Amino acid sequence: MQQPVTAPPIPERVRTLAATATPTHVSLSGSARPAMSARGGVDGAGRPVLLVAPGDPLYGVRDEPVVTVDLSADRSLGGLKLSRGLLKVQGWVQAVPADEARETAVAIAEHCPDEALFEAVESADGPRLLRVDVGQVIYLTGPESGVLDAEEYLGADPDPLMDDAERMLRHVNAAHRGQLESTLRSLLTDPVSEIWLWELDRFGATIRSGIKDPTLVRLPWPTPMTDARSLEEALRCLLCHR
Repeated sequence: MQQPVTAPPIPERVRTLAATATPTHVSLSGSARPAMSARGGVDGAGRPVLLVAPGDPLYGVRDEPVVTVDLSADRSLGGLKLSRGLLKVQGWVQAVPADEARETAVAIAEHCPDEALFEAVESADGPRLLRVDVGQVIYLTGPESGVLDAEEYLGADPDPLMDDAERMLRHVNAAHRGQLESTLRSLLTDPVSEIWLWELDRFGATIRSGIKDPTLVRLPWPTPMTDARSLEEALRCLLCHR
């Protein structure tokens, strides 16, 4: 009998994390300059986009230097910001073409709102938008780590149910943690505490027990979900588990 797929393929998982990740630092290859703080987001193609202010070392860039951009995908639980995954995107930085700047700013603002994004579009002397032509992506997501080349990374898409899944996850953590705890207690013999829905995707759900030293329990769906309604029904069945 064919076993269910328990988790997204790694390229899809990494693209999904990148879609809501925030740039934290950028470093110039071959430079002794320490890594610099970064602002911006990730565009619809999965490329990091840096929001660079006048005076920044990258502001006047012309020759597409090689950079490494650190991306952090986080989740807030109980008032704490916890890491879902860390990505290092290495590639060549270049200006976002003028005819793509507004679309890029809008896409980034959905997950990383910043008023300066639109200053970059409207003001010739204001901040600039620079994006990274991806060469490779180093990922660290819990127990998994590795490297994706540009073809693997850019050839994948984020989970098509990502936005719906995040909405459902926030609702469960806000209103149904008691039911989630009952489900986990019925599945585990070890004590559980501080129960949260940690990840939700078309292949299954991950429940987190504990904050500082967590236990993660992955519960796959029998088959991958193909739409938001099916995912919601699978989640409801999980919460009503007996």
